[in-house]
Amino acid sequence: MFSIHRVLLAAALTAPFLSSQSLSGLWDAAIKLNGLEIPFRFEISGSGTGVRGSFFNGDQKETSNSGQFDNGALRLRFDSYSTRLEATLKDGALDGDYGREGRLYPFHAVRFAPPTEEANAQAPSIAGLWEVATKNAKGGEGAWRFIVRQSGAEISAAILRVDGDTGAIEGKYKDGKFVLSHFDGARPLLLEVTPQPDGTLALVQNGRTKLTAVRSDRARAEGLPEPADPSRHTSVKDPSEPFHFSAPDLEGKLVSDRDPRFRNKVVIVAISGSWCPNCHDEAPFLGELYRKYRGRGLEIVSLSFEQGEQLKDPVQLRAFIREYSIDYTVLVPGEPSELAAKVPQAVGLDCWPTTFYLGRDGKVRSVHAGFPGRASGEFHDQLRLEVSDLIERLLAETPSVE
Repeated sequence: MFSIHRVLLAAALTAPFLSSQSLSGLWDAAIKLNGLEIPFRFEISGSGTGVRGSFFNGDQKETSNSGQFDNGALRLRFDSYSTRLEATLKDGALDGDYGREGRLYPFHAVRFAPPTEEANAQAPSIAGLWEVATKNAKGGEGAWRFIVRQSGAEISAAILRVDGDTGAIEGKYKDGKFVLSHFDGARPLLLEVTPQPDGTLALVQNGRTKLTAVRSDRARAEGLPEPADPSRHTSVKDPSEPFHFSAPDLEGKLVSDRDPRFRNKVVIVAISGSWCPNCHDEAPFLGELYRKYRGRGLEIVSLSFEQGEQLKDPVQLRAFIREYSIDYTVLVPGEPSELAAKVPQAVGLDCWPTTFYLGRDGKVRSVHAGFPGRASGEFHDQLRLEVSDLIERLLAETPSVE
């Protein structure tokens, strides 16, 4: 009887202790993908029913919409990805899983601690622009860009494909190679980069895929194909025809390009989906454009192709709209598999996102596949300038008289 009383007393004392423990601060976290551990930074703030967790993409955060920490159990919901994190605190570590039904990653985290072991100070310089030969299904894409920024032994990089980038991959040099990783709630990546005697880089993605990177100024001489041009990757069958769209909004009301609100307007039509990480990268930029140019005649329409269950109840899409304060038109044409059928005028449409720019006459004046996020550096900045210049030119055109 005495031992039972001791157990009950210990449980009674432990419960409020676990509830009152603060998780706030930075954590060294990792998920497992196919048995491979992918490390990343994670931040927790608040307490009780006000606890929140944040993933990082460089200096950008993806923060949970709700959370709870009670009796040693942490529960966080990330509505714009329809994911959740559930973990238990024990002996100073959080263990559980992250994701959604059918796609859960084992999760482990301990309190952040400054590294006690110095990175190799003799790290070779690999900063700059590289190209990576690849065999990719997207319209015959034959090469990617590998963008590297370096400070001593530490680097931040991104792989830029025609559909967008990997997000910021960060890490340092040790034992003859750079080990980089990324996880912002989506697109997990572990990248090992080993400088070679011939000046190339040997890349290993997620412990499996082996690639070779060549300096961009040597790529053509080495016989590498040019990276795909995102402004030429997708086109329309007949540029002389107005671009048509028709789909329901979130209230079920049918909206089409023939509606009065779009007449004589410059219109951006963005092919998107709340499940798409690179669409998350593009949404804030579209919002900026709309706020800046709406009063001068710009309209934006997002054709958001959503996965199965979201068509019945678009909780994830509504969270996506809230997260980026989207106030332009969002339509839901169907599932991603229906893209070609719902946008039949397009040729080579296989990237998420893809953005069509229409003049005041409703005709397509430019198309851009993918979106390079902030991790892409100058490619991100360049696209922002090019799109802003294009919008300025299209707005300056005289509307047709009907």
